[in-house]
Amino acid sequence: MKIKFLALSAFIFLLSISVQAQVIQQSYKDHVETLVQDPTLKKAFDYILSIDEQTVQDMITLTEIPSPSHHEEEKGKVFAQMLKNAGADSVWKDEVGNVIALRKGTKSRKTFLVEGHLDTVFPYGTDVTVKQRGDTLFAPGITDANRSLAVVVALLKTMNHENIRTEDDIWFAGTVGEEGLGDLKGMKHLFREGAHPLAAHIAIDGGGLEDIVNGGIGSLRYKVTFKGSGGHSYGAFGIGNPHNALAQAVVAFVPKADAFTKDGPKTTYSISVLGGGTSVNSIPYESWMLVDMRSESQEKLKVINELFLSSVKEGLEKENAIIRSGNSLTVDIEKVGDRPSGVANPDSPLIQSTMAIAKYLSGNDPVLSSGSTNSNIAFSLGIPAVTIGRGGEGGGAHSLDEWWVNKNGHLAIQQALLLILMQGDWP
Repeated sequence: MKIKFLALSAFIFLLSISVQAQVIQQSYKDHVETLVQDPTLKKAFDYILSIDEQTVQDMITLTEIPSPSHHEEEKGKVFAQMLKNAGADSVWKDEVGNVIALRKGTKSRKTFLVEGHLDTVFPYGTDVTVKQRGDTLFAPGITDANRSLAVVVALLKTMNHENIRTEDDIWFAGTVGEEGLGDLKGMKHLFREGAHPLAAHIAIDGGGLEDIVNGGIGSLRYKVTFKGSGGHSYGAFGIGNPHNALAQAVVAFVPKADAFTKDGPKTTYSISVLGGGTSVNSIPYESWMLVDMRSESQEKLKVINELFLSSVKEGLEKENAIIRSGNSLTVDIEKVGDRPSGVANPDSPLIQSTMAIAKYLSGNDPVLSSGSTNSNIAFSLGIPAVTIGRGGEGGGAHSLDEWWVNKNGHLAIQQALLLILMQGDWP
């Protein structure tokens, strides 16, 4: 996939907008206030409230289907049936497992995407049964992102029930591979070169109405494995030790990375997982680490990547320089994640519309920020995109204690519907 990255100045600008007051242009405020007075939209808002109990049940049903990244098929089947029942014009699964429902437009000049992701961070064997205590629902994955999927279903159901059609076609989708080592697999496929063109992307994945993601935090992830012959800790002493090489690489990298990340757009690094070795009295035959590096700036990400790779080479050379017998160690460097950075201008129509809607429905000032979401791909390509919240109140994402409370959860669906209508040229 060919990706065009924005200039460094755009990323520096992104860093500043997340802490400054946002200006919502009056024309977008007026558009929202006009839309909400439309009798059809008032009926649609009422319908969203009337199906609220079923929307929550859909969320529970989807939450209780295990779906680690790369294993979303079973949930995808159930989600596809929900979209069919909601009145989609057609539903299909693409080559990588994305589930897509078409709502045809009256003119079909363009297509835009509205989606939540199917996968969660939890492996098979995790208890994903939804438990209720008081007004709170608990289950791994309930907010991230099974609530979002239920919102997608509710949106399609509402538009079908109220016979609302935008001029543009809409794809309502559940996408694969958003989390972790899924590496935005579903989005990279949808926005690949030569794919059906998507004019805009609305991702539902986050918290409150006023929390608006208009920037993508890029990331690079590696699995680095140092390899040797291995042997007895006494009898084979003097051969290369992969653990030593890995340690040398980390020691070389951290001071350089620390100095580099102290200034400029936020850039981070983490030696996240370590492994290797067989017993206390054995020289390991391999030593591996998973490493995560992130930045709001593609240029900063490029530089810290170079620092890391040179440090891996340095660690290998230092250990090979002191071995007394046997062959030199080798290293395998596998890139397991590559998410591009990008930013949507706060003055762009999609972001202005999102802010105006959030202000109207919540009464709070919208907050723009950067995140690592499915929108990263569209951001990096300069395609209009935004990530909006799934509504209600929740917490503990990516933990076994993840929770959600249906506190005005319907407002997020109303927000998304308004945004769809403003983006898709209605009425």
